[in-house]
Amino acid sequence: MKRYMLTLFLVLGLAGLVAADTADNQGASFSAGLVAGYHSGLSAQVYGQASGFAENLPLSARFSIGYSSTGPGSALDARRIFINDATNGFPEKSGRIWAFRFDMLYPAEFLSLERAYIFGGPRYAMFTGNFKFVGGNEDFDVTSDQWGLGSGVQSFFRMSPRIDLVMTVGVDYYFEGTLTGHDTSYSPDGEDVNGRDDYTFDDADEAIDQPELEFQVLLGINYNL
Repeated sequence: MKRYMLTLFLVLGLAGLVAADTADNQGASFSAGLVAGYHSGLSAQVYGQASGFAENLPLSARFSIGYSSTGPGSALDARRIFINDATNGFPEKSGRIWAFRFDMLYPAEFLSLERAYIFGGPRYAMFTGNFKFVGGNEDFDVTSDQWGLGSGVQSFFRMSPRIDLVMTVGVDYYFEGTLTGHDTSYSPDGEDVNGRDDYTFDDADEAIDQPELEFQVLLGINYNL
């Protein structure tokens, strides 16, 4: 169900940009960009942005998709909570987050910057932590899907008539999501499936570093279409 909600979120975001593009508004402008830096780890984002899409409305709309490489949590605890109590094998782990964001931007005076904006909006994150025990015959993922909210400040510095240097500083907060691994899941509401021993969602959440309060510092290029 959550994957269908994500698809709806994506379609609505893209539909909003298409609607703005086709609106009979000579003042509308559009841009796209690529930024990279830190967000839960090394991160990169692509976005599309529409401005001036409604008369006398000083807001811009932006939809972005981001990928982050992140730490997934404790491999040994994940194995105990989701699989079994075996201790053989050498643990290897990796994590990734796909994040989808929709923001409204409002121009603001900030540190004397000429083109600065404050932004905010909803978030949707898909987290995957992979845990592999080399020589222990275990290789499994722990996943979660989460809604969230975010805000921050973004500033543009003109490099040419069409290209800007863009800097972003912000923070996202994600609400707790069900953690699923192998044939076991732990839910914040206590509706666990095939839970092991007496482990609870709190135990799983402590072992797995699903997104929660995530800061971002990003730098990149904005292209004015």
